[in-house]
Amino acid sequence: MNATTIPATTAPVLTFGGVSVTRVVESVGSIGMTPDQFFPGTDASVWTEDADALRPHFLESDGDTAMASTSRVAMQTWILRSDGKTILVDAAIGNDKDRPDVPSWSHLQTDYLDHLAAAGIVPDDVDVVVNTHLHADHVGWNTRLVDGVWVPTFPNAQYLFPAEDLAFWDPANDNATIMGAGAHTVWADSIAPVLASGQVRSWSGSHRIDDALTLESAPGHTPGASILRLVSGDHEVLFVGDTLHSPAQLRDVHTSSCFDEDTATAHTTRDRIFSEAAERGLLMFPAHFGGHGGFTVKKSGDSFAIVEWAPLDAI
Repeated sequence: MNATTIPATTAPVLTFGGVSVTRVVESVGSIGMTPDQFFPGTDASVWTEDADALRPHFLESDGDTAMASTSRVAMQTWILRSDGKTILVDAAIGNDKDRPDVPSWSHLQTDYLDHLAAAGIVPDDVDVVVNTHLHADHVGWNTRLVDGVWVPTFPNAQYLFPAEDLAFWDPANDNATIMGAGAHTVWADSIAPVLASGQVRSWSGSHRIDDALTLESAPGHTPGASILRLVSGDHEVLFVGDTLHSPAQLRDVHTSSCFDEDTATAHTTRDRIFSEAAERGLLMFPAHFGGHGGFTVKKSGDSFAIVEWAPLDAI
């Protein structure tokens, strides 16, 4: 991934009832895949008709046409402060990790922990780490390398893992996956050390973190993929993980990324979540959106369209 220079945090902090939300970015830039590579079988019109709206935050300007340009994504964490606790949602790629299947993610040396510090957070402060699913770019900072040993980055945190993903990615179960053998490396350096530390709580179906925050199953991208629902005061917000990776998927919910394990289920999940968000005017924050990070939608026929972007600084 060819990352660009980014600010440590993207002000302002958003407040929803009694919960504050801060975006902390590890990196943002090209993922190195054109739309038809990132989204196999995609309808080119979805990209070409919206090319101006997709650039510069979701398509790089490195190709003559939209279909020749590479997709742009953010690797980031959502920090929620709720009920006196600090909750970290998704843990990006991480430093020093060996990722042979994705060389651009291998042995990174980013300033992520400095970016957390700029947001007023040191690792000891984190009470809960949520991995919406267990892909490499969501679990990397679960651990860090200390004297040659992988140790939990957040020593006082409870780590919440979807039970279905724990079972699916466990090398002992030898499940076939589109991620290939590299998933075993992710397990060894970012999952197993946290299991060994006794800090993991697995959950299935739904899991209440506190009165404002609930995890809910949203399968398709992975068997255990999930979203986080924030309900506080008059506010309701959805952190939708990897339910989508580009605004182009709003035009056609059948546009799946090449990383979706079960495309049919992913389609159903997207339609269900987008439909609720449109009907109720809910703000959605995907895991990898650059730009303003979140948005509201409306429904038009079988498609959806962005109504308004979140009031975050664009990246």
